[in-house]
Amino acid sequence: MRAVRLGLTQAAVLVLEIYGVAHTSAANAGLLISLTLVITPLLDRSGGRGGVPPRFFLAAGLCVVAVGLLTSVHGLHTPGVGDVLMLAAAAVRAVHVALVGRLTSGRSLRLLQLTSVQTVVGAVLCLAPAAAGGRAALAHTTAGTWAQLAYLALFCSVFAFIAQTWAIQRTSASRASLLLGTEPVWAAAIGIGIGGEHLTALAVLGAVLMVAGTYWGQAIEQAHRTALGTTAREPTAGERTAEEPNTDGTSPATTPVGA
Repeated sequence: MRAVRLGLTQAAVLVLEIYGVAHTSAANAGLLISLTLVITPLLDRSGGRGGVPPRFFLAAGLCVVAVGLLTSVHGLHTPGVGDVLMLAAAAVRAVHVALVGRLTSGRSLRLLQLTSVQTVVGAVLCLAPAAAGGRAALAHTTAGTWAQLAYLALFCSVFAFIAQTWAIQRTSASRASLLLGTEPVWAAAIGIGIGGEHLTALAVLGAVLMVAGTYWGQAIEQAHRTALGTTAREPTAGERTAEEPNTDGTSPATTPVGA
């Protein structure tokens, strides 16, 4: 049942992102989807009661500014329907990441089985619309297209979902979301190294701010989790005995030796 719920939210994210990107610019899409960095900590309770400290949102905000600089190279456009879809995708993506943390935290799960069910749920939901509108396209599909589809399915979906769930189980949804937010940095690096794009001053500044914001946010989240673990730790029997007062009202530390 957990896998079905995660499959529904994951499928919703993918559908919203696909239609959102199709109706807006890449810059707008990248900037809006990065709002997941700010929304996820509001929903995350895997790091302890009360969520992360307010300083974490400053780090997440810095990362959003960094994404804006990285994507501004392609030019921001006037908001439209696609932007609304991307904003919805960011919200649903935050729900999905927080839900993964809540449903998998402290549980021993078979990640491959969990991911397989998520993938099947998404495939079933998209099968009917794809069959209705894609028959003509499938008739002219080449071997290269099928290879691209296989790559997207195996590496960008199955592997990504397994790695994401595995990571969230061992950290928190907030921290995982912060690391996922570095996606524009890798996209810029690949675009420059393989796609022939030019390195700009804004892209460099955005990458630096993204790395700084990510490390800052990780440090805040780690310190918060450590503090919660120390506070929640039960005192040992020796510690409880040492804290109990003597019958005369003095503490063991002030009791004379040999008394």
